[in-house]
Parts: sequence; structure tokens; C-alpha cells
Amino acid sequence: PPAHSHNDWIGPPDKHSNLRPVIFYVPPEESPLERRLREARQEAQACDQRFWAQHNRTFRQEKEEFIYSRLKAKGLEMRDETGQKATLNAEEMADFYKDFLSKNFRKHMQYNR
Repeated sequence: PPAHSHNDWIGPPDKHSNLRPVIFYVPPEESPLERRLREARQEAQACDQRFWAQHNRTFRQEKEEFIYSRLKAKGLEMRDETGQKATLNAEEMADFYKDFLSKNFRKHMQYNR
């Protein structure tokens, strides 16, 4: 952000976490209480970034493995004869989403706490 800015700046979504990073404004005469609040917000942002980056990485990996195993069971390859990536229908993917959410329920509960 420009040096004359007096606001927090919000960036574009991170490619791993999908969270929009914030660059927090630091007033020239920041009080100790304001500093503690800003640092707590920065720490929370860093924790969120780590959690969602890891969660999304796991999600993408397990999704690819699920698709691969389903396609293999059908005798299909990951790409069709034209080179297009093969996909599963919505009902088949619903099985994956349901299983993934169930498997990660406790992790999400802990995150929300």
C-alpha cells in the first residue's frame, strides 16, 4: 500500500488457501492496546492461512485420488482420447464430498472453536 494510506489493504485471494490476505495499517502513534489487537488479528490471519492452505491441499489430493479410483474401476483413464480430463457426474462426486466432510468433521469443529 502507498505510504500515505490510513487503511488496511486487502489483497487478492491466495492460490492455496483462497483467503484474501490483509496488510494491516499501523498508525504512527499506535497505542499498546491497538498494537496487541493488530498483532492478534495478524496471528489469527496467519493461523487461518495455514489451516485453509493445508485443508485445501488435502482436499484436492483426496479428490484426485477419488476420481482416479472411480475412473479406474470403470476401466477409464484420467484423460479421454482427445486429451480432455475425465470427470465424474454430480452424484458420484457427492459421495466424495460427503465422505470428506465426515472425515474432517472434528477438524472443522476445532477450527471453529
